[in-house]
Amino acid sequence: MRGAADWARALHAPQLPPVILLAGDELLVLEAGDAARARARALGFEERTRLDAETGFDWNDLARAGAGLSLFATRRLLDLRLPTGRPGKDGGEALQSWCAAPAPDTVLLVTCQEWSKKHEAAWSQAIESAGLAVHLQAPRPQELPQWLGQRLAARGLSAEMDALDWLAARVEGNLLAGAQEVDKLALLVPAGTRLDREALEQRVGDSARYDAFQLVDAVLAGESARALRILAGLRAEGEEVLPLLGLLNLQLGIAARLAAARDFEAGARAERLWQARAAQFRRALARAPQPRFWQRALVWAGRIDRMVKGREAGEPWREFERLLLALMQPRSAAALAS
Repeated sequence: MRGAADWARALHAPQLPPVILLAGDELLVLEAGDAARARARALGFEERTRLDAETGFDWNDLARAGAGLSLFATRRLLDLRLPTGRPGKDGGEALQSWCAAPAPDTVLLVTCQEWSKKHEAAWSQAIESAGLAVHLQAPRPQELPQWLGQRLAARGLSAEMDALDWLAARVEGNLLAGAQEVDKLALLVPAGTRLDREALEQRVGDSARYDAFQLVDAVLAGESARALRILAGLRAEGEEVLPLLGLLNLQLGIAARLAAARDFEAGARAERLWQARAAQFRRALARAPQPRFWQRALVWAGRIDRMVKGREAGEPWREFERLLLALMQPRSAAALAS
């Protein structure tokens, strides 16, 4: 299988390979998949069909999708999600059949979030022969500071080497955590700033501001116990409801617009969401996909705002906690969406 450098070259080629396999670290595969879909759109692949190859998936759907392409005048991307990297006997045969005769004017994109030597089989070798198979490996510990520095640069920031070493040690090899730290810094620090270690520690270690972001992360992830623990800590430190509500309101507005969007990826681009942040919203919307749910959550947040300002009766902290629970718990979410 090829590496990240080969994938970068393929993205800049005049045409995409007819079959692409992206496998490896979850965050890197997610971002590479987003880049592949964006490149396909730029090359005129106006239609996209998503297939989720999870338990019970009918692999005949892949053949049917290919057979139906001749009905369309436009070029098309087949977006096959295979999280485990194990298609099974039927799936392996279906993928080999596809690679033997790829459908015209079509790119088949296969993404896998688990991969090792044990995953390599005849079907992945068939993709490698017919197109491009890429293994996206997480950076090694000694490479992580450089990886974080590149992400900071993409957000208009930079940092001294000792600051990057400190940040790498803090995230302990967790790429998603590192990406989230960079996203938070981009919100807290003006573009063009160069951070030394002291400045970085001050911003990342500012418990009130940092934990407010952690609170939103936990809510989007549906982690009730963690969110309530963070909320209790913020309240004990003297944090006020209004700033927390303001941060949550921004996320509720984004979620409401994404839920109403016809295409999640297009909505995420319109919101200018970094890939790791988009993944958080995708998980939240999987829990509560109805636009009405998020719209009612915004109305509820408005009531809390009026309580804080003395314009409506009620206890703001209690209502804020109730709103967070409704956002995280499926039963409460169903009631809110009704």
